[in-house]
Amino acid sequence: MSGVRILYVEDEPFLGRIVKETLERRNFVVRMVDNGAEAVPVFDEWKPDICVLDIMLPQRDGYAIATELRAKAPALPIIFVTAKTQTEDVVKGFESGGNDYLRKPFSMEELIVRINNLLSITRKETTGKNVEGIALGKYTFYPNRYELKNGDQVRKLSHREAVLLSLLADQKNTVVQRKDILLKVWGDDSFFNSRNLDVYITRLREYLKEDADVEIITIKGVGYRFVAG
Repeated sequence: MSGVRILYVEDEPFLGRIVKETLERRNFVVRMVDNGAEAVPVFDEWKPDICVLDIMLPQRDGYAIATELRAKAPALPIIFVTAKTQTEDVVKGFESGGNDYLRKPFSMEELIVRINNLLSITRKETTGKNVEGIALGKYTFYPNRYELKNGDQVRKLSHREAVLLSLLADQKNTVVQRKDILLKVWGDDSFFNSRNLDVYITRLREYLKEDADVEIITIKGVGYRFVAG
């Protein structure tokens, strides 16, 4: 995707130089900063199309950066690249607003594939949506605004929560395969992402619990069926 602007936050100079130069050879436009304190000001000034963040950074970590960026730009794609490997670290990354997670050491080809895949998904999500809202029982879901409304109560959804709910709502009353969900929302169907899907389904059920006619039904060994009156 020629001309795509990438904000790359990485404090390892050798790795940072390799990644930046490789991305630039693929016609990406890269702005790199080497400490967490600079990330949000550069984002505000430069308005990148996607952010690639390390987690362990001087002055401010990637979780805090992602949380602030997500509040500023709900549809911004964010990829974490990090040496952290514990499951709780990965979950925290997704909860802070990350869309994808790549463990170090990684191949440049994999990073580029993930960047292009995430940009493609995000652009599809932001075109052709019903900006007036989708009725789901007593709720109204606004995909573009990442909001779920019930009367006067408005719940802000994370990027991935909104994508998952959009997918289920688009195929209401139809069984959606787990593998299809994982490929469309996470980009791969690994065991780790499958566990994440379970967590996100539980969250959506909690958000929708005030309407008994709205239900995400587990079809064991197959997937889910979303029912909304």
